[in-house]
Amino acid sequence: MLESHLSVLIAVLIGAAVLSLVLAPRAQTVEGFFRGWGASGQLPGVLTLTFSQVTTWIFARSLLNAGILGYFFGVAGALAYSAYYASFLTGWLIVDRLRFHHDAENIQGFLEARFGRLGVACFNLLVSLRLLSEVFANLLVVGIVFGVAGSSGYSWAILAVAGVTLLYSMTGGLRASLRTDVVQMSFLLVLLVALFVIMLAHPLFAAAPVAASSPDITGAGWVLLIVALLQVLSYPMHDPVMMDRGFIADRKTTKRSFLHAFWISTLCILAFGLVGVFAGLHRVGEEDLMATLQRLLGTPAMLILGAALVISAASTMDSTFSSASKLAVMDMKLGRPNARNGRIAMALFCIGGVGLVFFGTDDLYAATAVSGTASLFLTPVIVFSIFLGREVKTWAYFTTFVTAVGLSIVYFLENSGYTAVMGEMSGLEHSYSKLLLITLVVLAVGFGSFALGLKPRRVERAASAL
Repeated sequence: MLESHLSVLIAVLIGAAVLSLVLAPRAQTVEGFFRGWGASGQLPGVLTLTFSQVTTWIFARSLLNAGILGYFFGVAGALAYSAYYASFLTGWLIVDRLRFHHDAENIQGFLEARFGRLGVACFNLLVSLRLLSEVFANLLVVGIVFGVAGSSGYSWAILAVAGVTLLYSMTGGLRASLRTDVVQMSFLLVLLVALFVIMLAHPLFAAAPVAASSPDITGAGWVLLIVALLQVLSYPMHDPVMMDRGFIADRKTTKRSFLHAFWISTLCILAFGLVGVFAGLHRVGEEDLMATLQRLLGTPAMLILGAALVISAASTMDSTFSSASKLAVMDMKLGRPNARNGRIAMALFCIGGVGLVFFGTDDLYAATAVSGTASLFLTPVIVFSIFLGREVKTWAYFTTFVTAVGLSIVYFLENSGYTAVMGEMSGLEHSYSKLLLITLVVLAVGFGSFALGLKPRRVERAASAL
C-alpha cells in the first residue's frame, strides 16, 4: 500500500511545497490577487489558462473516483466520470453568453438583476458548500495516501498540505495559483502518462476485455453516464474555480483555453479510469483498488500514483483558496476588496475544510453529493435566463432551488444509509438509479416552474426600457 513508501512520498510533498513557494509571486495589486493579472496588468495566456483549468479539475478526488468507478463498473464507469469533463464545453458557452451578451462581470451580478439578493444568496450558499467540499475531499485523499484514518501519517500529511498551500495562496492569490498550476500540471501529465504506459506494457493487459468490461446496458456505470450527461449543463456554473477563470482573459483566449482544457482533461481522466478498469478485471476476492494496483503494477507505479495524487491535491487546493477569497470579498462583498481580507477568507475556508476531515465524515463522497445534485436548479436558469434571455418570475427560481436542495439531501441520507425511503417507494436499489430519478424529478420541476413563470415579452420589453 502507499503508506509503505512514506519516505519517498514525503520527499515529493516537500519538493512540491518548496517549488510552489519559490514560484508563487507576491500579488502587488488587487487585480493580481483576485483576478490573476500580472503586475503591469497583463492577462494570462492560453497555455497558462488551459493548464490552470485542467489541473484544477483533475484533482485528487477526481483521479481516485475515476479509478474506483472503472474498478467496480468497468469501462462504463470510466466513461461516466469522463463525461463530466464536457463541463468545459458547457462552461465556456455559459461564460461567453454572460460576458458578451449580458455584459455580466460575474454570475452573482447576473442573478441579482433577475432574482434579487435572496436569489444570489441561494447561489452563494451552494458555491460555498462546493468550495468547502473541495478542500475536504482533496485533504482526505492526501490523508489516505499517507496512512489510515487517525494515524500520525494521515493527520500530519493533511495538515502539511493544507498549511503549505494556504501559505503560498495567501502570498499571491489567483496570480500565484495560475503560476504554480502550470508547473504542477506539467508534472502531473508526465506522471499520468507514465502510469498509463506501465499499464499498457503489462503482460495481462488486453484492449478487448477492457472494452467489453460493462456488458450489461442497464448496469450502474451506464446509468451514471446518463446522470452525467443530464448534469453536465449545470455542473460548471456552480464551480467557482472554473467560472473565475472564464472572466479574466479576452474572449479568444478564454474560448481556446476552455476547448483545450476539455480534451486534455477528458483524456487524462479516461486514462486513469481505464487503469481502474484494468485493475478491476484482475482483482482477487475483496481487494480494493489500491491493493490490486500494488499487486499488479508494483512499487514504482504506486509511487507514481501517490505523487500524482499529492500534486493534484495541492494544485486544486490553491485554486480553491483563491476562488474562496474572491467569492467572499469580490462577489459577496463581505469586506473591502484588498489582499488582507482575501487572506482571511482563505484561512477560514482552510479551517473549515480541515475541520470536516477531522470532525466530520470520512466518506469521500459525502461532502460532494449535495452540491453536485443541488446544482441542477441552475439548469433552467441557464436555458431560460442565460441562453434564451427570458425574464422569469422569482417564485420559479426559488421553487427549483428548494426542490433541488431538498432532494439532494434526500439522496445524501439514502446513499449514506440513514434512510431507505426512496428504495421502498420506488423499488430502486442502486444509488445511481436513485440519483437518476432525483435528477429527472428536479429537472422536470425546474423546467415546468420556469415555463409557468415566464414573463410576457411585452413586460420584458417595458422593464428593459426603464
